[in-house]
Amino acid sequence: MRVMLDINVNLDSLLQRGPWHVEADAILQAALQGRVSCATTTLSLATIFYIGRREVGTAAARDAVRDLLSTFEVLSIHKQTLLAADSFAGSDFEDNILIAAAIAASLDAIVTRNPTDFTHSPIPVWSPAELLRRLSSGGRPPTAGAGS
Repeated sequence: MRVMLDINVNLDSLLQRGPWHVEADAILQAALQGRVSCATTTLSLATIFYIGRREVGTAAARDAVRDLLSTFEVLSIHKQTLLAADSFAGSDFEDNILIAAAIAASLDAIVTRNPTDFTHSPIPVWSPAELLRRLSSGGRPPTAGAGS
């Protein structure tokens, strides 16, 4: 399973923002274990470093970016990606860039703490909890009544 992690999920782990960091940490651990393939964009890495540097310092932010570089697939943002992002109905251009990059890379889903920001996405959008449920069920959708 290949998924795009929204910036908020990565920042939840880096900044240990509670209570969300618990799920974010579990997703990053699953990626390290090879249970899920996570992707990010060049734009997201720059944003994670910028915000992380202010909150936890340059060294910790740089270490976090290095960890993502060694673990994640990094998707480049090209003009075509930006043009595709501009064509989406959503008002948040950064979210639209993630959608366009995920589509171009044929990813299975986008994982975000704010799924309502991606209601216009033509590919599935999951919360971190939903991704973790899918991983625990072997990548299959959870059965009815399993908290879906």
